Amino acid sequence: MSTSDHVITSYAQAPARTVHAGGVTYAYRELGPKGGIPVVFFVHLAATLDNWDPRIVDPIARNRHVIAFDQRGVGASTGKVPDTIEEAADHAYEFIAALGFEKIDVFSFSMGGMIAQDLIVKHPDLVRKLVLTGTGPRGGKDIDKVVGVTYWDILRATLTRSDPKEFLFFDRNAVGKSAAKAFVKRLGERTVDRDQPIGIKAFRTQLKAIQKYGRSAPSDLSTFTQPTLIANGDHDRMVPSVLSEDLHSRIKGSELIIYPNSGHGGIFQYHEQFAPVAAAFLAD
Repeated sequence: MSTSDHVITSYAQAPARTVHAGGVTYAYRELGPKGGIPVVFFVHLAATLDNWDPRIVDPIARNRHVIAFDQRGVGASTGKVPDTIEEAADHAYEFIAALGFEKIDVFSFSMGGMIAQDLIVKHPDLVRKLVLTGTGPRGGKDIDKVVGVTYWDILRATLTRSDPKEFLFFDRNAVGKSAAKAFVKRLGERTVDRDQPIGIKAFRTQLKAIQKYGRSAPSDLSTFTQPTLIANGDHDRMVPSVLSEDLHSRIKGSELIIYPNSGHGGIFQYHEQFAPVAAAFLAD
């Protein structure tokens, strides 16, 4: 195999790219073998391209074309962060259309899962397969409390000089603390061409958008026809675990995995178990 045929399957080495649409520049990274339907990754609150766990991305990229992108106004993408989840879904559509794709699979986490749901409500034929992790439905009980939990955990993290994700995503027991440290370390595996962290104003705008989403009338998810995989930890303080059950009951034929003794970042804590399941689910 010549070097020109070499397929990058490591997220740490995925090239940084940009595409222009709607007067803004979207930053994205892509890896895996091209051709066929890509898997587009929808990231969480306050996250940039550097927030994806390579232990989740890499196993999927072995056999699939994977694309991760920065929302408008976040990381290396220009423009302004939208103040509703619905508008974020419009931007996601704009980004996907700019790349020329008419059909995608979606891997989403947390706020990314909310955006993905709004995207499918508006564009029901765009998404073939859907992975929803650490997320909940529009109007889901207590989603609007995410603001208080987030600020409290940021404070706790600041006082202990830790990454807020250690508090927000993982239980504060021995198992959780160890999983948290390992996760944060993995996020640092990419050493070149790293993304800009989100700004405070952009972060607050995203939080407000999630709050509005939590206080809105529910979407009709009974119309979703795509195979759907739902996963979470059993002790999610950010988007309560019961909302994964709620999604499962609303989306016909969906599969649900709840990992024990874990929080919002259950899929990262259990990446060895979850990544092969997600990769198999997303296999063509």
